[in-house]
Amino acid sequence: MEAVFGHLRQAIERGDYAIGDKLPSEAELCRMLEVSRPVLREALRALQAMGLTASRTGKGTFVIAHAVEEPTFGDYAAGDLEEVRRHVEIPVAGYAALRRTPEDLDRLAHLLERMERETDTTAWVAMDSLFHLTVAAAAQNPAFRRVIEEIRDALARQSSFLNELGPGRREQSNREHRVIVEALVDGNQDDAVAAMAHHLDCIDATLSSIVHPGRTTPTHIPIPTPTEGGSDA
Repeated sequence: MEAVFGHLRQAIERGDYAIGDKLPSEAELCRMLEVSRPVLREALRALQAMGLTASRTGKGTFVIAHAVEEPTFGDYAAGDLEEVRRHVEIPVAGYAALRRTPEDLDRLAHLLERMERETDTTAWVAMDSLFHLTVAAAAQNPAFRRVIEEIRDALARQSSFLNELGPGRREQSNREHRVIVEALVDGNQDDAVAAMAHHLDCIDATLSSIVHPGRTTPTHIPIPTPTEGGSDA
């Protein structure tokens, strides 16, 4: 899919298709690029997430921009999603290390094992968003869980995008998830915060390498470490 996406992206960015132009039909593109329809559809979804095209029901796919501004995953722009995740999931990991129950750890361990065995991208993506929801639940604060539930669809869309276009991203993410779980098992707040921050750094770096090849990833504002017994206001 990556090669098909790259070919279509370059054609749009070169101006082979003017803004407002309709791309060839799926059947025609499949013949031109010698790919299956599922592969083509994944590439078209990626172009739409990048903000280069828009799909109009019953009419086809149309070019709406020649340059990538910011990807959108469901209802949220990538930058908005990143900001929320950094200000919620990093401290949440710290709280989870302090408050997790044996049942939370069992669920996470089982989920992690399934993810490491899974070969189907769609199934893995569903478990990826569930992993982050389970970490939030382990923090024992329903408000945290509610926030992750709100952005869960966007997390899944972003995960699918990164795993399709970021070589080796799924295996790397499995390793990052394992470090997070190990910190929760140890009850180590600092390690859990650092592990989640590293995970989000890697996600941002992969996204940046896809959207803006060659651009360095900006430095992020550090998130304060949560303290047990402190104010949750």
